[in-house]
Amino acid sequence: MAEAPDKDVMVQADGLVKIYKTKETEVLALQGLDLTVRTGELIALIGNSGSGKSTFLNMIGGLDRPSAGSLFVDGKNLFTMSEKQLVRYKRDTVGFVWQNNGRNMLPYLTAIENIMLPMNLSSTRHKREKAAKLLEMVGLTHKKHSKMNMLSGGEQQRIAIAIALANSPKLLLADEPTGSVDTKTADYIFDLFTELNQNGQTILIVTHDMALSKKVRRVVAIRDGKISSERVLREEFADRVKESNIDWREINSQEEYVVMDKAGRLQIPRELIDELGLTDNKVQIAFEHNEIVIRKPSEQKEKETKA
Repeated sequence: MAEAPDKDVMVQADGLVKIYKTKETEVLALQGLDLTVRTGELIALIGNSGSGKSTFLNMIGGLDRPSAGSLFVDGKNLFTMSEKQLVRYKRDTVGFVWQNNGRNMLPYLTAIENIMLPMNLSSTRHKREKAAKLLEMVGLTHKKHSKMNMLSGGEQQRIAIAIALANSPKLLLADEPTGSVDTKTADYIFDLFTELNQNGQTILIVTHDMALSKKVRRVVAIRDGKISSERVLREEFADRVKESNIDWREINSQEEYVVMDKAGRLQIPRELIDELGLTDNKVQIAFEHNEIVIRKPSEQKEKETKA
């Protein structure tokens, strides 16, 4: 049985596998993914469609069960949870912000009623007081009696964040939170996440938003169901994430690292493999001058191999 991680670890995934089966085929969505998220971190997950990032987010959110490996969130083993424990986990441990606002809100309720709905506090007065504070935090106190059709897409997304925080979750998960809003609202949402994180909230964001991902201190890239690389914000940009005069899409604000898994395997970026001009899947590797060097096999050795 897997051991629970240290107390300062919010998410610990080791060798995580997810297989989706149909009558005709099996799809391997996660292929031995390893990731550690420390308590208090703000992390962005990036990757192409089908890379496994949304599958991983659903695992952490308790919306889907892993097939193999181990997964702990806030010290809780998601492999051994009963259905009753899983319901409590989804209510108390994680908060979820969806790109589709309709998954967070009921259209016939007002903004403040939507925020109160998931709360597990016993007193209606306490629920309303907390909902009012959350509305103030997202800058929409003046919209508390508005129903969803009276709010813009950006306002709905800010209400969705307030709903996700209603039960003070240990971990906030956001799936493309800026995917359907304009640049100004996207900046506001990121500033809100930054403020929450500075106050101790652990946040995990899945995003295609290049500008947003380049402002985050740690960005994890998923490719073919595994962690392929990480980007870390350069120190000189750490205090400049709110500056509007920086073109975050173009600027090189992060250092990028290829991630080695526990078996010593690396995912070499596709563009580098293409530059190497391989004719098959073999490379030469050597340790030279304190560096690991990867080379295309020499033509002579290729001929000897084929012979």
